[in-house]
Amino acid sequence: MRERDVEAVAQLRLAAFFDGTARTLEDDIAGLRKLLAGDGFETSLVARIGDIPVGTCLLVRRELELAHELTPWLAGLAVAPKHQHQGIGTALVRATEARAASAGVVEFYLYTWQARDFYAALGWMTVETFEQDCAPMLLMSRRPSL
Repeated sequence: MRERDVEAVAQLRLAAFFDGTARTLEDDIAGLRKLLAGDGFETSLVARIGDIPVGTCLLVRRELELAHELTPWLAGLAVAPKHQHQGIGTALVRATEARAASAGVVEFYLYTWQARDFYAALGWMTVETFEQDCAPMLLMSRRPSL
């Protein structure tokens, strides 16, 4: 992700994850800029068509409050609706896995419910099912390889 991508990526993330919540565009922009200014391990990968960001996926150290001892995480996979079902999500997950492997990650995690079949098809394994905000959630893991 480049600085010029931050607002577009934040808009993708807001639409995908935070609609109807108190999280603002400014909140997400601040979080993404903090990620950009970090030590380089945490990253936001961006898929572009031409020069337009159409998808994103994060590699972060902390994600799920209930499982802080687990690290790192694949998080925030989002693809603009009109570009879904074109392989962009798969490419972003694979690129994030490659980034994790190149950083020496042995195992990393994600949580999802709606996309559980998508991730399972990509080789992610179920660790446990739990409840978050009165809804089912699935913790998954993967050992990346180069």
